[in-house]
Amino acid sequence: MNKNVKNLKTMLSATIILAFLIMPFSVNGQTGKANFSGTWALNAEKSTFGQGAGGPGGQATQGQGQRGGFGGGNFVAKQEANLLTVERTRGDQTVTSKYTLDGKESVNTTGRGESKSTATWSADGKTLTIVTTRTFERDGQSTTMKTTEAWTLTSPSVLTVNTTSSTPNGERKNTMVYDKK
Repeated sequence: MNKNVKNLKTMLSATIILAFLIMPFSVNGQTGKANFSGTWALNAEKSTFGQGAGGPGGQATQGQGQRGGFGGGNFVAKQEANLLTVERTRGDQTVTSKYTLDGKESVNTTGRGESKSTATWSADGKTLTIVTTRTFERDGQSTTMKTTEAWTLTSPSVLTVNTTSSTPNGERKNTMVYDKK
């Protein structure tokens, strides 16, 4: 019986040591996840926009790509710990959006009203999906739009954002490709 107790103590000690070795990897939620930090420039030639921004399913021209439909155009992203901050400047206006990266709702306010977003990682940590709902008033009517963006680094210097938006005019799908500056 003493031998069994000794073996049990040895196994318990080994389990505790293993737990302490593995713990630092599980505590850092960002380990192994894509990092989208950087200054990103829209590559209109490689991007395809649905109806509206670049015509029905076609490629955007440089001018249309800069207008960007749902979010296109150049931007700066800063990813720190559990927060992604996206700053877009159009003309003399800068809009900053912040997303928590833990699946909790983030609220952002712009001149067009309030948006609520949830950002979640794919199982492999390579794709970040941001689901955003916006409600705004137009011509005396309240309209709600839902946008789903899937961000993936297709290389260290190329970001692809696949976007699906539900609008009053139907669903729109875009694929925007950005080059890191």
